[in-house]
Amino acid sequence: MLNRFTKYTGATQPFTIGKIKTEILSGLTVALALVPEAVAFAIVAGVAPLVGLYAAFIVGIITALGGGRPGMISGATGALAVVMVSLVATYGVEYLFATVVLMGIFQLLAGIFHLGKFIRMVPHPVMLGFVNGLAIVIFLAQLNQFKIDPSDSSSAWLEGNALYLMLGLVWLAMMIMVIMPKFTKVIPAPLVAILAVSLLAIFGNLDVLTVGDVAPVGGGLPQFHIPMVDLSLDTLMIIVPYALILAAIGLIESLLTLNLVNDILDSRGGASKECLAQGTANVVTGFFGGMGGCAMIGQSMINVKSGGTTRISGIAASVFLLIIILFASGLIEQIPLAALVGVMFMVVIGTFAWNSLKTIRTMRMTDGVVLVLVTFVTVWQDLAIAVIVGVIVSALVFAWEAAKRMDATVTDEDGSHIYKLHGSLFFGSVDSFTNLFNIEDDHADVVIDFIDSRVWDHSGIEAIEALAAKYHLANKTLHLKHLSNDCRDLLNKSARQMVEVSTVEDPSYRVAADYKGHFPDGVEGGGGH
Repeated sequence: MLNRFTKYTGATQPFTIGKIKTEILSGLTVALALVPEAVAFAIVAGVAPLVGLYAAFIVGIITALGGGRPGMISGATGALAVVMVSLVATYGVEYLFATVVLMGIFQLLAGIFHLGKFIRMVPHPVMLGFVNGLAIVIFLAQLNQFKIDPSDSSSAWLEGNALYLMLGLVWLAMMIMVIMPKFTKVIPAPLVAILAVSLLAIFGNLDVLTVGDVAPVGGGLPQFHIPMVDLSLDTLMIIVPYALILAAIGLIESLLTLNLVNDILDSRGGASKECLAQGTANVVTGFFGGMGGCAMIGQSMINVKSGGTTRISGIAASVFLLIIILFASGLIEQIPLAALVGVMFMVVIGTFAWNSLKTIRTMRMTDGVVLVLVTFVTVWQDLAIAVIVGVIVSALVFAWEAAKRMDATVTDEDGSHIYKLHGSLFFGSVDSFTNLFNIEDDHADVVIDFIDSRVWDHSGIEAIEALAAKYHLANKTLHLKHLSNDCRDLLNKSARQMVEVSTVEDPSYRVAADYKGHFPDGVEGGGGH
């Protein structure tokens, strides 16, 4: 029983009193760090702070209990908040709740169909562009807090002493977060910064906007609530695009975080299991008045570095967060907006991949273009579209480069003209493949050796068939050597009659078939021709 519990929590060895204490204290640290960001992200999204806190609690507890990566922390995030702004502003918070439920359903489908494995298809330049764009978007979302009425985008900007006071408190919060970790990391720096700025504002009787001025927090347990929207096609037309984007962003950020924690802890997490947990969490939070969420890179790093590597730390963080919601909501209302802006500016600084400014000068030009493109599209459109654009452009660049590497070594042996191919034969390299052959000048007996080549798609099969037809019309014999069984099977009947296919020492790699046997950890079935 104990061994089963240890395995469930993700522990690598039986628990000790010291380990349990470390996990619980790590959870408390994470809970204290979650509060300011959950409130700040809720304000960014244009909803009440309690909506962000509920999301942090519900998403956090469900993913901690059933997620694919013990030690990973989930909650309300800026990546999702910046997408929600226009939805809430145009249609209201009830449409947000309905969208979060649908977002969770999409994520559940991604888990059921094992789509999480496709995160490996996201190139590193796309990841860098993703985080840089996210940092810029979060920064831009903070600018509204420098207006007289932050909830009104058309409101006038702060001026004079009000602006200087706001800037001064923001700077103070940022400086505390920079200096505090140099002395101790036991207490989260964001919490210390918010406490210091709040106490200064309260006891200094400073005229600044607080969280309570923008939206009352209120306390209490989350209540079941069916989103008050019309169940109609028009409603679906509104929420489906947002739900798809939010689902994609949530899974991308969650799976990137999962891979990061995997690397730190040197162990594997379950991508599909994480998709299922994220989907379940968002369906539930949508019915309990939460804004939805996903994995949080910053809080996950805080947890892991504090020693929280099992499910216990994530569960503890959520329980402590619920206690704060129930008994400290009045204190949250007194937090100055300037303190939250300072925290968010430090999130921006921590999120932006500053090393990319240096590496962009040393990476290939195409990778640099992809990085900049993804950053630009993230700011211009949204994170999901940016990642999709980046992956597509990267794939096209790869296909173009791979197409240029198709060539052949030509020799004569025993009266035969032998073409030993090098490179991949696919849609992009078909022209290069066809241009390798001089049918008129070739011998009557021609051999194409595929030992150093692979046929990856049907375009390659079609190219072989077309070439076979040309040699047949020229009354010349074409031999295909080291062609895989799958490729031989896919050659149409007329093509097989026109060529001689050698079966000696042919490779057995598979074509577009999912292998059902056992693979080493982290390797999944599938392949090309």
